[in-house]
Amino acid sequence: MIEWLLPVVQVLLLVSGCIFFALGTLGLFRFNDTLCRIHALTKIDNLGLGLITLALLTMAPSLASGLKILLIWWVALAASATSAHLVARAVRMHERPLQQRERCDD
Repeated sequence: MIEWLLPVVQVLLLVSGCIFFALGTLGLFRFNDTLCRIHALTKIDNLGLGLITLALLTMAPSLASGLKILLIWWVALAASATSAHLVARAVRMHERPLQQRERCDD
């Protein structure tokens, strides 16, 4: 009775994760400021990766495979946060004062 529910949940998680990746890419192209682009990529892509990871965890054949999937997700999160911090720090060193540039929420 419930054997059809797991594949439906897996497909929904995979599709929603891909949609979040697409929205993050759209934010990369649409925003005009580097800090706004980094924010869109790190937040939305990490959420998309988390949803895809959840879908893959339900398909993992063993506990070891599931732990490897979680480890890959953790490494990707750490790399994303570190690279975003380094890019933001480099931008902050070479930017104009806040009054002269546009803000993300304008």
